[in-house]
Amino acid sequence: MAPWLGSEGHARSEVRHAICETVAVTGQARRPTLTRVADGITMIDTLMAGETELNAVYLLHGDAPCLVETGPGADLALVLEALDTLGVGANDLGHIVVTHIHLDHAGAAGALSMRFPRATVWAHDRGTPHLADPRRLVTSTARTYGAERMLAFFGETLPVDGHRLRSVVDGDTISLGSRELSVMHTPGHASHHVALHDSRSGAVFTGEAIGSHLPWGPAARPALPPPEVDVERAIESIKRIGSRHASALLTSHFGPVPDPSKACDAASEQIRSWSRAVRVLLERDPDAGTDAVAANLSDLAAAEFERATGRSIDMARYDAIGSVTMNAAGLSRYWRKRWENEATGPPTPTNEA
Repeated sequence: MAPWLGSEGHARSEVRHAICETVAVTGQARRPTLTRVADGITMIDTLMAGETELNAVYLLHGDAPCLVETGPGADLALVLEALDTLGVGANDLGHIVVTHIHLDHAGAAGALSMRFPRATVWAHDRGTPHLADPRRLVTSTARTYGAERMLAFFGETLPVDGHRLRSVVDGDTISLGSRELSVMHTPGHASHHVALHDSRSGAVFTGEAIGSHLPWGPAARPALPPPEVDVERAIESIKRIGSRHASALLTSHFGPVPDPSKACDAASEQIRSWSRAVRVLLERDPDAGTDAVAANLSDLAAAEFERATGRSIDMARYDAIGSVTMNAAGLSRYWRKRWENEATGPPTPTNEA
């Protein structure tokens, strides 16, 4: 398990809070919290599903202010309030960039583009068609969550005007005036996922490429949902992020990770561990369903969390987004598709634990 999550993890957490100057927007119960996390970068906690430290979007200050991630449509009012507090008017926002098009990251892109008519909206070229017409994305999400729960969790998802969209691929650069974002294609969590390296601060916006960072643990969890999870590509993407020697990793779930090297090593190892656990279970029981796989991963997660923190896991909070069940479904599908493509089926059961 993550070497940066043991007793040293508590110190890392204290360092993280010490290096971030927090400005609380006080008053009503659901008001955003703004945290300066790097040079010219403010993190906005969208309070997704009423939870703190669950979902983050980031404002890059400068000549052409840029929002990285939008949060879901359900959190639109909080993001708008945060931008207003930060002095970003309707004609000020220059760019909206999303690491991928899942609704917790890009669900409010359409609504925000209407509120900020000068903002250009950027995503990987495989993702932009779904921002222009999100119906397939919404339908897919509804199958996973159920239509009623999806609407409560993510809110309304509006399309982005196609004339406002710009596509990026690996190696592209998004100019923001006084700073720029270098685009890295980082598939694994999703085929269209990108990470973004900020030239001014040296920080990398990781989306979910390294999984979820849970600062309240401190702990981490893989993010490997169906249908596009690819274990090998996920690990390669993490390796690419690590090669940038970033000053910090800014995760969408949730917040800054100040030791990029250790975080990347830990994320790769955890993906290997969870993938191996699912493979071994399916080798022993090829007909195992998602519930059985999820129960196995829940036991693994609880053991990892206790080793990392010295405490029992709060599974409800640990599972609040990108759940263990989604990882179980994603990894089960990954192994079954891989065996199918190799025309083999599960290998002979091993003695590996």
